[in-house]
Amino acid sequence: MTTSRALQMATYKKSGVNIDKANSLVTSIKSLAQKTKRKEVISGIGGFAGLFSICNSNIKNPVLVATTDGVGTKLKIALEMNTLKYLGQDLVAMCVNDLICCGAEPLFFLDYYATGSLDMGQATTLIKSIAASLNEINCTLLGGETAEMPGLYADRDFDIAGFAVGIVDKNKIIDGSNVSLGSCVIGIESSGIHSNGYSLVRNIIHENKLDLNKIYDFSKEPLGNELLKPTQIYVRPVLKLLKEDNILAMAHITGGGLLENIPRVLPSQCRCVIDKKAVHTPEIFHFIQKNGSVPAGEMWRVFNMGVGFILVVKPADAEGMVQTLNAMNFKASVIGTIEKKGAAKESVEII
Repeated sequence: MTTSRALQMATYKKSGVNIDKANSLVTSIKSLAQKTKRKEVISGIGGFAGLFSICNSNIKNPVLVATTDGVGTKLKIALEMNTLKYLGQDLVAMCVNDLICCGAEPLFFLDYYATGSLDMGQATTLIKSIAASLNEINCTLLGGETAEMPGLYADRDFDIAGFAVGIVDKNKIIDGSNVSLGSCVIGIESSGIHSNGYSLVRNIIHENKLDLNKIYDFSKEPLGNELLKPTQIYVRPVLKLLKEDNILAMAHITGGGLLENIPRVLPSQCRCVIDKKAVHTPEIFHFIQKNGSVPAGEMWRVFNMGVGFILVVKPADAEGMVQTLNAMNFKASVIGTIEKKGAAKESVEII
């Protein structure tokens, strides 16, 4: 017995994965990666792994330092606004800003981009932003991975993750152990919300029916533009200060804000007292707090509140460092001090 029904051949493309399109993306990434290439690169994009030599690093006791991070649900707002051009900087910043906290210079970076259906325009925009941000800090885009996973990601949804590796001399690692009572805390201003707290932000937008395309009284830009301001990258000024000054500790202010991140770099006997009047908090934070009826303590525990990075330094060094940072267009000021931690006292207090 025969059947007239034609046999349907199963292919990867019919299943939703386009290998040819992915190969085309890799070709375009190679040219972008080439612009970020450091002399230490042996092989990069296209192989099974990237090769990077540290033989000529001129560091006596080299220690490799690694970090990884993403940009969270800020992605959802970027998709709603159809503005992806800043997300690469967000991704790079979230990784390399962590890396420099121990005094390491970023060497190379890898990215992971996963989506339901590969959109060449979307992917190219993201990689261009990553490469441009890396080029500014002399960090190589050494490799990455593009994963097309229909059924796991819907429509144009995607996720990105970054991985950064840096290097520091073992004798120059900054771990906060030299922080002492009376040390000064310098705050370097953030460029906005950066890449943390967006689940709370999106909930407030939804509950209050806020319009991302509307210009509210606190700003001259649409709300969506305010929320998508890219995360500041602090590598350049920090590396300059490390060559000239004695930094005792550093902290990248991400999820958990000043309250959760500063204690990570303080000795157990120390606490940090922050003068909130010395912190310039952008209006976007007041807008979020008002519309969400968010308690002040919750705001300081979730968001950076205007401080993207902190340095703990000796009092005698504080003024000079602030001047250097401001001269490089990184607004900074002394925002707190280190005190002795009592049994019942919080590790960080905002007064």
